[in-house]
Amino acid sequence: MKITRVEAIPFAIPYRKPLRFASGEVHTAEHVLVRVHTDDGVVGVAEAPPRPFTYGETQAGIVAVLETVFAPQVVGLSLLERETVHARLSRTVGNPAAKSALDMAIWDALGQSLDVSVTELLGGYTDRMKVSHMLGFDEPAAMVAEAERIRDSYGVTTFKVKVGRRPISLDTAVVRALRERFGSEVDLYVDGNRGWTAAESARAMREMADLDLLFAEELCPADDVLGRRWLVSRLDVPFIADESAVTAADVTREILGGSATAISIKTARTGFTRSQRTHHLAEGLGLEVVMGNQIDGQLGSLCTVAFGSAFELTSRRPGELSNFLDMTDDLLAEPLCIADGELVIRPGAGLGAELDPGKLRHYRQDR
Repeated sequence: MKITRVEAIPFAIPYRKPLRFASGEVHTAEHVLVRVHTDDGVVGVAEAPPRPFTYGETQAGIVAVLETVFAPQVVGLSLLERETVHARLSRTVGNPAAKSALDMAIWDALGQSLDVSVTELLGGYTDRMKVSHMLGFDEPAAMVAEAERIRDSYGVTTFKVKVGRRPISLDTAVVRALRERFGSEVDLYVDGNRGWTAAESARAMREMADLDLLFAEELCPADDVLGRRWLVSRLDVPFIADESAVTAADVTREILGGSATAISIKTARTGFTRSQRTHHLAEGLGLEVVMGNQIDGQLGSLCTVAFGSAFELTSRRPGELSNFLDMTDDLLAEPLCIADGELVIRPGAGLGAELDPGKLRHYRQDR
């Protein structure tokens, strides 16, 4: 079970429409497929989605750091030496998506080698999660129509609404339109991607006080330390730290500093190994947790549901597992299927991910 080779393959798949939010917009999924080969002939896979406007990574940067920095540090190690892998990768600052995809591909290869699923290796609590769908910036009528389509087609009844525009009424009007259309049939929460100031966030939350929101996420920047603490102390819903709490140390700082009261775990930026650490910390602190999405493709969403379903805490709330629905295609041979508002893990060993060779040849950008 020794690692013999690491591949980093850039690929690009267009979105059906641009995904817009306060920190940027995405037109094409320019991601990186990571494959870990072993001396037993096993190949583990994972997906790295770069988000330059959030974490500073680019597709070319992920390929470069994997090939020139990380691969030489892990080749020759056993799949069981995950803590050694973690320690070696941690010597390099940043690069969360690159580190995470390599980590998850190793877990996938380990599961295949041991003939058990990644979910069983991690905890095996359940085999499925409820799904939350993200609604990006648009006019109220268009966002209501999208929510109707997602509900009717996939049974999804939880929606994360992107906010953070100015004036704030652009977004509060959308959330109100959604609540008026669906009433108590759906759950709603908002994500500002740091787009508002603390004062704007407070005003927006007052305007939406009667809309029965589940959470508020990253409404204002975490580096506005005093403003953020002031805001969080005045809210009556859990405030989720997302991009401000990438590591377990970040979570400790944000929670104990009064800058958040809940967290989002994204396997795309913390893999399985570091996500475990964050989960256990959250469990010990008694925090609400949601499984987030880094605008992943189907392989990334498969990783998210594999981790989220492994633990009671992370499977308690609907996970953000449906962004792949906005992509025109994917690399998986058998597409993921959301039914009755749920996504089920794939049967079989590892992640259960089988890639379509033809699609990979078509969408890869290095040949």
